[in-house]
Amino acid sequence: MKAGFNLLLWTTHVTDEHLLLLGALKAAGYDGVEVPVFEGDVGHFRKLGQAIRDNGLACTSVTVLPDAEHSAIHPDPKSRQGAADHLAWALACSDALDSELLCGPFHQELAVFSGEGPSAEEIAWAVEVHRQAADQAAEIGLTLAIEPLNRFECYFLNTMADARAYAHKVDRPNFGVLYDTFHANIEEQDPIGCIAANADVIRHVHISENDRGTPGKGHIDFAATARALRAAGYDGWLTIEAFGTALPALAAATKVWRDFFPSREEVYLHGIKTMREAWAAAEG
Repeated sequence: MKAGFNLLLWTTHVTDEHLLLLGALKAAGYDGVEVPVFEGDVGHFRKLGQAIRDNGLACTSVTVLPDAEHSAIHPDPKSRQGAADHLAWALACSDALDSELLCGPFHQELAVFSGEGPSAEEIAWAVEVHRQAADQAAEIGLTLAIEPLNRFECYFLNTMADARAYAHKVDRPNFGVLYDTFHANIEEQDPIGCIAANADVIRHVHISENDRGTPGKGHIDFAATARALRAAGYDGWLTIEAFGTALPALAAATKVWRDFFPSREEVYLHGIKTMREAWAAAEG
């Protein structure tokens, strides 16, 4: 297992002012960081990737589709091409970072709803976009892990079963699914049992408390989560994802109206203790 921390707790765009965080996270015992790829150019991410490596860390990356002009499920072909172009850019930036994996809900823009579930046409449109992205990712040795979100944030992919069926439609060996404990806590009838049922497509894991605060301070059963992941043969990244109110746009998108922790330091210090202890206890 590799322990990661998603830098969205501090920013949607990592710059020089955030570089001291890398040393702090390394000292806390993390193996890597998850870098938001929301803006910027390849040169910026190449420089950032070097700083990450200089601190003895590895990395993964995360992106979203920002608007209707970049949607994999939009009826307008120009929007779907916009999604393909966005993913090609995010892949180039991830490659510059030396990222191992690009994850996120890169299927639709957030908080847009049709009033019903995904249509057969929307699924077919998205498959076309994601096959193209997966083929591009394969050329640079990158894995894609698409993220199902709860029903209050999107409608295209909500459950792990939805995401597994979709990944099999995309049918690319480097295209899988992200399992997130926060979303599973809302959408899954059995948040732990769904791990075994969908283990063949799980490529990445987000460790997120039920309130999106400090892992281990809420009611998510991380010990059972670790046991299920280990039993399923998963040995990849466990990456903490937490959100606060410091970034208004992100807080609005994630429906975070109050802070759930006294400090960010508590999130990453207590969080890694929670992860490491749960994983060690699940051994054997």
